[in-house]
Amino acid sequence: MIDIHSHVLPFLDDGPDSYEHFKELARQAVSSGVTHLVATPHHNRRYENPKDKIIKHISHCNQYLKMKNINLTIYPGQEYRIHREILNPQKENEILTINQGNYLLLELPPHEVPDYTNEVIYELLLKSITPIIVHPERNKELQNNPSMIYEFVQEGALIQLTAGSVIGKFGGNVKKLASRLIDHQLVHVLASDAHNIHTRGFCLDEAYKEISKSFGHQCTTYFQKNAKNILENKEFQIESPRHIKKRFFKFF
Repeated sequence: MIDIHSHVLPFLDDGPDSYEHFKELARQAVSSGVTHLVATPHHNRRYENPKDKIIKHISHCNQYLKMKNINLTIYPGQEYRIHREILNPQKENEILTINQGNYLLLELPPHEVPDYTNEVIYELLLKSITPIIVHPERNKELQNNPSMIYEFVQEGALIQLTAGSVIGKFGGNVKKLASRLIDHQLVHVLASDAHNIHTRGFCLDEAYKEISKSFGHQCTTYFQKNAKNILENKEFQIESPRHIKKRFFKFF
């Protein structure tokens, strides 16, 4: 199983603070069925984790996993907090796309959506970088105005839900919104966003079971194939939201 969003690298952000905790989290990933994991430290928030720093750290961590006989391969990535100057020439070389391909995890602030978000999406696409908006179901403004997510998809962004949201780990309202977004085909990929083994661990397997039960195995297969294509930097057929009736905007 492939997971494209996690905070497993020690010492870089709000993930593990030691190699021992990194080892525990890696073992939990394997026990939950994850074999290929993209490490995506926060960047341009409270933490500064530019491209070169992350790649170097991942090399050390993969060596450590081999030494500990943990059957998990970690790939480079980054959770980039949105800002207006994201493609400023002085900042552009800090960007680390997933496995150095054409997909970038783009994080919004937790309580609002910056008024330049669509502009950033457009500029990234012009650079052949496809932004993946992470965990929009947990954003306060988007919870109150989910039709904005539809606009992001129309603009060309992809949407990633948190596995924990699907199974209720972030509360009933977040779970309900996650379910509605899946139902309206506004979600392209699922990921764990794992941080620790206790409160923010790996639960992709549980989330996929819930999705298969509620929406069918075809939906789960769709998310899993998209995760694979993102990791391998392949294009995939995005299910068009154009079939969605205007009732979407009234549904919420």
